[in-house]
Amino acid sequence: EVQLVESGGGLVQAGGSLRLSCAASGFTFDAYAKGWFRQVPGKEREWVSCITRIGGVTLYADSVKGRFTISSDNAKNTVYLQMNSLKPEDTAVYYCAAATRCRANPAYDYWGQGTQVTVSL
Repeated sequence: EVQLVESGGGLVQAGGSLRLSCAASGFTFDAYAKGWFRQVPGKEREWVSCITRIGGVTLYADSVKGRFTISSDNAKNTVYLQMNSLKPEDTAVYYCAAATRCRANPAYDYWGQGTQVTVSL
């Protein structure tokens, strides 16, 4: 069974940092690009970042560029999202996902259940 399990979410103050983890199983981890999305109630799911399968090239939405860093540890089948200088508008449920290629379109093959990130003033 394919599983992507996010962890590391929580409540932080504006300006703080948080590191999300996504543990994958049930598929060939290094054969897929990995991405992070976020969503707030009543709004569309928003692409945040992704990392390519070959070369480990990282891409970011303009809203998080310079503040967030995506990384992948193939030995642990885990992808991470380091979030620094957090803002209240970063508050959302964060999802990790896997696709055959790195892209912003939310047409990914596998999805986790999400982890809540809340940034207070």
